[in-house]
Amino acid sequence: MTQKSIAGILVFVFLFPFIVFAETDAERRSRLEAELQNVERQILTQQRLVEDKQQERQSLERDISIIESEIRQAQLGIQARAVSIEQLTDQIGEKEVVLDILAEKLSKQQDSLADLVRKSALIEEYSLVEVMLSKKNFSEFFTDVAVFQSIKESLNESLAILHGIRRDTVEQKLALEGKQETEAEMKRIQEIEKVEIERKEKAKEQILTVTKGEEEVYQALLESQRKTAGQLRNALFTLLGGGGGIPFPEAVRLAEYASGVTGVDPALILAILEQETNLGSNLGSCLFTDSRSDRPVMHPDRDEPVFLAIADTLGFDPYTRTVSCPLFRNGSRVGWGGAMGPSQFIPSTWAIYGGMVNVGNGWVYDQSSDAIRRINNNSGPSNPFNNQDAFIATALLMRDNGANRTYSGDRLAALRYYAGWGGATNPANAFYGDQVMNRKSRLSQEIQILEN
Repeated sequence: MTQKSIAGILVFVFLFPFIVFAETDAERRSRLEAELQNVERQILTQQRLVEDKQQERQSLERDISIIESEIRQAQLGIQARAVSIEQLTDQIGEKEVVLDILAEKLSKQQDSLADLVRKSALIEEYSLVEVMLSKKNFSEFFTDVAVFQSIKESLNESLAILHGIRRDTVEQKLALEGKQETEAEMKRIQEIEKVEIERKEKAKEQILTVTKGEEEVYQALLESQRKTAGQLRNALFTLLGGGGGIPFPEAVRLAEYASGVTGVDPALILAILEQETNLGSNLGSCLFTDSRSDRPVMHPDRDEPVFLAIADTLGFDPYTRTVSCPLFRNGSRVGWGGAMGPSQFIPSTWAIYGGMVNVGNGWVYDQSSDAIRRINNNSGPSNPFNNQDAFIATALLMRDNGANRTYSGDRLAALRYYAGWGGATNPANAFYGDQVMNRKSRLSQEIQILEN
């Protein structure tokens, strides 16, 4: 290589040091997917570490290790959600582009249709006899008849295309809405998770400050923090959605009753209800408004008809009953509300266990389908705002989600309770399962203290 060519390369490097080649859409998708898979593997590693540590005897080293793993797992969860939000942002952009294309097609097709309608109207003003008499020969007549027929066929074809574009537009808007709801929910989880990380960091710092790394001091600290049976008897267990604060012994009784008929660990039932109350209190409560209002609360097709049928069956005014609020960002709704009572079931989920069935022309109550009523031997329909019914509903769903009294089985069932079967393995939702299992561990000890 000559000195001149080397000098030229150096000039290029120094003058243009920050040239970045544009990333294609396919490359970006591939990169984000690889990042997400890498984070997911790290989350699984931390999750297995926590599960293994949970089996060990409680000690300072074990508990600090668990806290550190949970903090790392939460940080990785935030990282995973950040990547997922990027992916969703790209998908939302793609949907918006498709909607713009469909809107342009719709406008052109409407113009074409209007032109065909005008031509068709002109044709309708003349009878075939008038057209035939106005022509000098048969060939002109048959040419015009063919043109008339062609316009009629084009009109029908244009109408079919117009209906197809409108159908595609509705489908794309629904898909876009779903992506926006998921993105908003992920951003809300990010905020909750950041608060949880700060809490765990403070807890870790406090433990190390108080104990100075001494095991005996830590065991003494644990003993001092454990509530006595007397304190637990006087404690209140807070329930959302009308359940209010009930005595802790009453909550344990309800959980053990639900456990007896479903096999689900009573501490897990309490942990789910406590977790839902915590999340629900962050969302607040709203009065039901129908889908015709400016700020509808429930999904208009999936939940609203079921909720109105439940209200009619139980005899309460749906417009004065509080349910969870929808998610709003920048004044626009990005997620549906409508979760009811202590179990925070949306109406369509309550219908599975509460006897509400779709008979084709609407939702009605069917006593034979009311699993909660059968278990409780109620005289009337089950009620999502009744504590005992809510405990049974939670236990039934956890049982059907695979709760089996093992750490991994119960954690997975909790994740399915929160995110459905499809979202249970999504690392972005791991925080819910971890928090439920932490609550379950504490509640198991408290139940044992209370009963001893």
